[in-house]
Amino acid sequence: MLQDLESIRERYNKLTSSLSDPEFISDPQKIKEASKERSELEPIVRKYETYKRVLDEIKDSQEILNSPDTEEDLKELAREELSKLKEKKKGLEEELRVLLLPKDPNDEKNVILEIRAGAGGDEASLFAQDLFRMYSRFAEKKGWKMEVMSTSSSTINGFKEIVANIKGNRVYSQLKYESGVHRVQRVPETEASGRIHTSTVTVAVLPEADDVDVKLDSKDIRIEAFGASGPGGQNVNRNYTAIRVTHIPSRQVVSCQDEKSQHRNKEKALKILRTRLMDIAQREQHEKISKDRKSQVGTGERSEKIRTYNFPQSRVTDHRLNQSLYNIEGILDGDLDEVIKNLTVHFQTKMMAESN
Repeated sequence: MLQDLESIRERYNKLTSSLSDPEFISDPQKIKEASKERSELEPIVRKYETYKRVLDEIKDSQEILNSPDTEEDLKELAREELSKLKEKKKGLEEELRVLLLPKDPNDEKNVILEIRAGAGGDEASLFAQDLFRMYSRFAEKKGWKMEVMSTSSSTINGFKEIVANIKGNRVYSQLKYESGVHRVQRVPETEASGRIHTSTVTVAVLPEADDVDVKLDSKDIRIEAFGASGPGGQNVNRNYTAIRVTHIPSRQVVSCQDEKSQHRNKEKALKILRTRLMDIAQREQHEKISKDRKSQVGTGERSEKIRTYNFPQSRVTDHRLNQSLYNIEGILDGDLDEVIKNLTVHFQTKMMAESN
């Protein structure tokens, strides 16, 4: 680990020098790339410098203890200090191991959030609406921007499906573990007998694809315009502004009708399609790499039941953590920081165990 840290520090110092080099400064693209890399390395270098200072202090304390000329009261102080320093050293080593874990290249990306009602009929569509509000509130608290890309409503004003684009600082890094099946247990408003009903909703968090990530060949795409339904439908129907995009090789179909502009609906549909195709490619690559492993760390398998929201007990249980929080109202209002922090630590710990 120390050898890796020294290499990182050398690279950091080299980048720092380059940023003050007149020849380097004349190239804006080089400055941008170097500044980004330097900012990514800086937390590791700062933590490593702290670690080295602690190692020096440990060495000094040990020299005091080993010196025959040291008075006993000073030795006692050195023993106490050494105990604290060794504990600090241990903590810093854990933090450095986490910082040295391979970075997810998608962590900096914005996301496409897809929420779909599963088992449970109308109650599932209402819970899909609850989850969309939860993520909307969380995004609002983080200062992120959320834009609805497409919706399909149920007969009781829930969501059969809703797709949204979330933009902000490191959105994917914080939402990537939300992919999976979310289960709700509660008494539906329509249940006269007061019986607890169990429903499911599927959440998919996909890193947003850029044009450079996925190239779409025009011969592989079929684009159709059709009349939209829903609010404002009369005006939209007359102008055929809704768009359906079909990717023929993968049979992926994306429809967008929320905008009154055909161009905007086409733009949104293509963005969702690119993101889904990139997700498919990444999953295929991951399966090839991890097919011999029994556990797949942080894949967010969408068939996996990851969380249960139990209303009678005001309990939210994350099954990956085997942990329950008794704050269902706060969590559904977007207070997800504790859940996300615990999940991040959990998966980082698993990654460290697998890298040893």
